[in-house]
Amino acid sequence: MRPGVLVVSAPGKIILHGEHAVVHGKVALAAALNLRTFLKLQPLSDGKVTLNLANIGIKQTWDVANLQLLDTSFLEQGDVPAPTTEQVEKLKEVAGIPKNCASPEHLALTAFLYLYLTICQKRGALLSLDITVWSELPPGAGLGSSAAYSVCLAAALLTASEGISNPLKDGDSVSRWPEEDLEVINQWAFRGERVIHGNPSGVDNAISTWGGALRYQQGKISSLNRPPALQILLTNTKVPRSTKALVAGVRNRLIKFPEIVGPLLTSIDAVSRKCEHVLAEVLAAPALEHYLVLEELIDMNQHQLNALGVGHASLDQLCQVTAAHGLHSKLTGAGGGGCGITLLRPDLERAKVEAARQALMDCGFDCWETSIGAPGVSVHSASSLHGPVCQALGGL
Repeated sequence: MRPGVLVVSAPGKIILHGEHAVVHGKVALAAALNLRTFLKLQPLSDGKVTLNLANIGIKQTWDVANLQLLDTSFLEQGDVPAPTTEQVEKLKEVAGIPKNCASPEHLALTAFLYLYLTICQKRGALLSLDITVWSELPPGAGLGSSAAYSVCLAAALLTASEGISNPLKDGDSVSRWPEEDLEVINQWAFRGERVIHGNPSGVDNAISTWGGALRYQQGKISSLNRPPALQILLTNTKVPRSTKALVAGVRNRLIKFPEIVGPLLTSIDAVSRKCEHVLAEVLAAPALEHYLVLEELIDMNQHQLNALGVGHASLDQLCQVTAAHGLHSKLTGAGGGGCGITLLRPDLERAKVEAARQALMDCGFDCWETSIGAPGVSVHSASSLHGPVCQALGGL
């Protein structure tokens, strides 16, 4: 790898249990998904800064000298933890993005500019850089792809501008930053998420920064102590949905049937807490019965979510197909389509897993065999990266 070249990666996320109930103050469990976003940062001396979003074929170059001349006093925030709407609109002007344009690719460019200008200027000077980003995560599927992007950008820009040290030593294949640096990365990544989403919870960037699994309740995020890595099938039904509309639907159902939906939300909370307890037991002394309990919790939670009105025919189909192979599935995220997860017990025969995966793909779904509980943001040596990643990043 050429001197000064940095390669970082960060994981996506899934919600294990607690989606929708979390909006009403209940516990949710999130876990890092071992599908990752990769970023290559290469220092240049040509006076340009280039961002290449390889998955969507967008490449944008800015003149560092021109950016340096901009009045960026609007970015001076003092203790304000996130950019305001006015600041984001001003940044869009700088990026040459049409007013009120909120397409994902334009928001990605705006978030990059925000992090680049604020992080580099805090260190004294804008850097000439070439940055390429490539992801294994499908965008817009509720898997935390924007958070993984923001975390990668924050980690790479902070390291390149010497706001934090590069933890990768000679001979290391992969390394992670110390806790105090992860705190800084997470704070900046959350600001990037604010540019993209306006008012995110902070769960996605936290799970992408620290990895593993975490518990979220009423704004309080805490890491689960070394959660076990669980093998799953992750299925994308490719059915689009509106998270906002689904959340509103649950709220309306709660108002209409408080005596029914209230206890249902409490019951979902109990599933999250039981799962947290079982995961701790799996870590202490794994046994088959733990996985059988996790499967039961998955089945119960899927029925609860259907009762809340956030199911979908595609998700029913996913559950039926995997059940025919003796596997247990639930939606993850907002529901109404989107993605589902299927737990793979350690004792499962390989042929059964392959048959289930093929059957899901035959339904027209995308399906990956992966794991949850993955490590958070990491820095890599060139030798540690698989061929497809190196190729997607344009060689190392």
